[in-house]
Amino acid sequence: MQQGQMAYDRAITVFSPDGRLFQVEYAREAVKKGSTALGIKFKDGVLLLSEKKARSRLVEKNSLEKIQLVDDNVATVTSGLVADARVLIDFARVGAQQEKVTYGSLTNIENLVKKVADQMQQYTQFGGVRPYGVSIIFAGTDTIGPRLFDCDPAGTINEYKSVAIGAGKDAVTDYIEKEYKDDMSLEDTIKLGVAALKSALADASSMKEPEIASIKVGETFHVYTNEEVSKYLN
Repeated sequence: MQQGQMAYDRAITVFSPDGRLFQVEYAREAVKKGSTALGIKFKDGVLLLSEKKARSRLVEKNSLEKIQLVDDNVATVTSGLVADARVLIDFARVGAQQEKVTYGSLTNIENLVKKVADQMQQYTQFGGVRPYGVSIIFAGTDTIGPRLFDCDPAGTINEYKSVAIGAGKDAVTDYIEKEYKDDMSLEDTIKLGVAALKSALADASSMKEPEIASIKVGETFHVYTNEEVSKYLN
């Protein structure tokens, strides 16, 4: 199996006989090595959470930002290659501003997500390039209400009530599926999200200062301070 695979994983443009693009699958494996992150919709808004890991105690913690604002009412959290994520977030910010110039506001988050997904999908079609090794969760509010999407290295997008990415994706998803309710308050959703992140860790006490951000309909994104986050960890 390995010997047959090696003939088809050298170029992004070559399908294997069983219809697989190995370079895209390798990009998904890169995402699985990233920090765990998730998004959860609640009664009147959306919540983003991300585990934050410092690889060295010499790193300034303020420089580690997993949750990034795209616009006042749209934010992202990523898992995978940080440099790839940065480029795509900059692309999304430009797209958001183009929507505002054209329509006067960001009327539909799905249109923005599709632009980013199209950019990612293009890098699965051409020789001499590699797929983006990152998955992105988009969250925010628009004229429809709270929205939550994810986009993977193949450029596939889906809308969710709750979605997780990164190393602890499976454990977090299992936990959320058991505990999620449609009409949860913001406070209950934060507690659920923190508990779900802890469920993905072998030692729950090892989680230090996860990033949390939320938005309610009619408001802008609020990124929680370390002091605000610490009360939910306890």
